[in-house]
Amino acid sequence: MKKILYFDDTFDEFKDILLAHTPPGFDLIFWEELTGQEREEQLQQSDYLLVATKKIGEELLVKAKKAKFIQKTGVGMDNIDLLVADQHKLPACNTPGANATGVAELTILLILALYRKLPLINKETKNGNWLMWELRPSSYEMEGKTHGFIGFGNIGREAAKRSKAFGTNILYYDKFRATLEQEQQLGATYASVEEVLKQSDIISLHIPFLPETKGLIGETELKMMKDNAVLINVARGGIVQEDALYAALVERRIAGAALDVWENEPINPENPLLALENLIASPHIGAGTRDTLNRVLHMAFQNIKRVDEGEPPQFVMNTIKKARFDESTVI
Repeated sequence: MKKILYFDDTFDEFKDILLAHTPPGFDLIFWEELTGQEREEQLQQSDYLLVATKKIGEELLVKAKKAKFIQKTGVGMDNIDLLVADQHKLPACNTPGANATGVAELTILLILALYRKLPLINKETKNGNWLMWELRPSSYEMEGKTHGFIGFGNIGREAAKRSKAFGTNILYYDKFRATLEQEQQLGATYASVEEVLKQSDIISLHIPFLPETKGLIGETELKMMKDNAVLINVARGGIVQEDALYAALVERRIAGAALDVWENEPINPENPLLALENLIASPHIGAGTRDTLNRVLHMAFQNIKRVDEGEPPQFVMNTIKKARFDESTVI
């Protein structure tokens, strides 16, 4: 029986979902349930490595002698050292598009929550304070606003489709421009990052964490934004410079922000951003629905099954000259 080693922590209900998606003929091993010696043994014996957010680098890959490839349950590959994977001839694959709906819906939820001050209203109402009128002058609707996107891939376009339904104007930047058909369908206008920052009432980030996107939104960029603009980061922590964002929010240079991703996760409870009423915080739950989980796991396990049947893996995100599965006599 082929072995799949799953690295991230689980709980009973999540474990049941994982096992339900595991194809017949495969044994799913849970890293977090193993002792130190057992981990060494299973690393050496496992045919496939399955991971969500755990860091995968040289320390693990040097021992994974039998593994044919690394399967990520998600899109962002920043937790996998792709250069080291290359050196060990291990393809590293993701599941593009499977989480787009969940992240897109969260994007809209966070915009509306900021615009209608939902966390504050919820707290005050439960505390017996009836703020029926006080917050109206500083609350907004999405209709008629310009929603600027930095990143317009699967997730960005899905969020734009939903935002457009609320009556927004879509402005976007992406390293790779969308097709004319996509722009026409969404009524989207291509612009530079600077134009998106300056012209938008709402700015949402949908880009990967890469050397060129690290710290992309800092003091200079925040100063370009309108003073009534809101910023949504559902992409990756580290794209927004948190110190600069804190200053911009405290000084009311922008109206509000919502962060689902953070420079350090789990977030330090002493992070000063958490004390601000004009910031909404969530614990990296963009893809956090059962629906997304089922789509992602189906795609991940189907890719494993595909390779086990002798086909090359899909959605390889690193560059390798010769993959280990090409040399295997097992397939």
